[in-house]
Amino acid sequence: MNEEPQNWELVYTADQEYKIVIITDLLAEAEIVSHFINKKDHYYNFGNIELYVRPDDVLKAKLIIEKAKL
Repeated sequence: MNEEPQNWELVYTADQEYKIVIITDLLAEAEIVSHFINKKDHYYNFGNIELYVRPDDVLKAKLIIEKAKL
């Protein structure tokens, strides 16, 4: 990704990586670019992974995520 996600908005968090992968794929199918930040401590298995999208894509992304029911 060439663009820094500094002004992007958080749309989803999960503690399991497979959920982020599924949501990222669903968003990509809808032509929504997403970026995740893994804030999970792998040693203690604690924390979350955060998924961000551009501000213009927030509503569409949230609808897709809601339909996925993860």
